[in-house]
Amino acid sequence: MSDTTIRIGINPISWSNDDLPSLGGEIPLSTALTEGKAIGYEGFELGNKFPKDATALRDLMAGYDLSVVSGWYSGRLAARSVAEEIEAVDRHLHLLAQNGCKVMVYGEVADAIQGEPVPLYKRPRMRSPEDWKRYGDRVTEFARHTLKHGVRLAYHHHMGAYVESPDDIDQLMARTGDEAGLLFDTGHTYFGGGDPLTVLNKHINRICHVHCKDVRPELIRLARNRQWTFLESVLNGVFTVPGDGIIHFHAIVERLKQHGYQGWLVVEAEQDPSVAPSYAYAQLGYNTLRSLLDERVGEAA
Repeated sequence: MSDTTIRIGINPISWSNDDLPSLGGEIPLSTALTEGKAIGYEGFELGNKFPKDATALRDLMAGYDLSVVSGWYSGRLAARSVAEEIEAVDRHLHLLAQNGCKVMVYGEVADAIQGEPVPLYKRPRMRSPEDWKRYGDRVTEFARHTLKHGVRLAYHHHMGAYVESPDDIDQLMARTGDEAGLLFDTGHTYFGGGDPLTVLNKHINRICHVHCKDVRPELIRLARNRQWTFLESVLNGVFTVPGDGIIHFHAIVERLKQHGYQGWLVVEAEQDPSVAPSYAYAQLGYNTLRSLLDERVGEAA
């Protein structure tokens, strides 16, 4: 039986990368949308090749019969006031709201090193309980603002940023209100030192959006031991799509279904399309998730 309350979307990063535009930079957006639709995806998250005008975006996606799933927002609440953040997000928030999005992907980029030529261990960290409280209060207040527009903040824990490890996620969730949702990213959870199913179970009541990426653990070990940057880690293949790594997606999808999760599963696996052909990997990711969603709860993997 198919679970119709959970939809499968994809991020265009499989075709072209926002953090490293040279990856897939030559691939037109039309290729991604055409191939994604042919595979079976119902919607796309936004990337840098999408229109920034709400009407133009709506018309574009309607032409492919695809939904706008959400879109990344580069937030700086660790460094600036909520009032400044509200002003900065205005155009993007309206773009999402006017295209039917229920969540906004919030990525904290203040002091983040995900795009910098420095090893991951040099990422920023909150240094005291007071720092966490101050930051959590800002995130909660900002999340209240986005909710007024019908869009819930989905906080993306991310390598190279303030919130990377399972402990960071625990701290953030403890110091923010329910207005702020959690974007659960399977690949970043594993790379950040956590067991995805454990983190999922611990924070499932706050999870409002899910990014599905698989990992190659032997490359994660190299990334840590050789002090790779985040982009070096991506180029060397630490991430891949569901079904091509070691994360147990059957258990994750079953737990989400048991909980009554209603939202998107988004295939988002940063890879070099010249090494990992976009269509083939996007299809593998979709087929893996589709087969799991179509199982009855409790069926064997």
